[in-house]
Amino acid sequence: MRRRVNSLDDLDQFRARKPDTTTATAARPVPQAPHDEFEFELPRGYRHTDGTLHRHGRMRLATARDELRPQIDLRVKENPAYLSVVLLSQVITRLGDITDVHSGLVENMYATDIAFLQDFYRRINSEGHTRAGVTCPSCGTGFEIDLAGDGLGES
Repeated sequence: MRRRVNSLDDLDQFRARKPDTTTATAARPVPQAPHDEFEFELPRGYRHTDGTLHRHGRMRLATARDELRPQIDLRVKENPAYLSVVLLSQVITRLGDITDVHSGLVENMYATDIAFLQDFYRRINSEGHTRAGVTCPSCGTGFEIDLAGDGLGES
């Protein structure tokens, strides 16, 4: 059995293929996801080379292509730990006023922010929301928080 070697260009080629519009299913409207991008606030923030601190950002839901693309990246093949850097750079759509989020930018983020983003990614892509159940360490009362931190006093 021969193994086919794929490149990023091969994935782009599959993406460029147009769907067959002659089938009956193509005429049906495709339902839109009610919420496919999620706002977040980093615990520490990314300090840009110009000195600006960026803490607020936006992450979109991942596609199968986002999950597959890092697998053929040479940096990931050399160092499997680099997978999260490549994956996060594909799904973060904005960080402060930066819209060109790339792996070099993610590499320079603090480890606490990377850990936060990995958990955020897992939560929105597997559970579909940013809420988490927590327990108060003092009284033991359980309650729910939103990890995105859009409310006053939240993380």
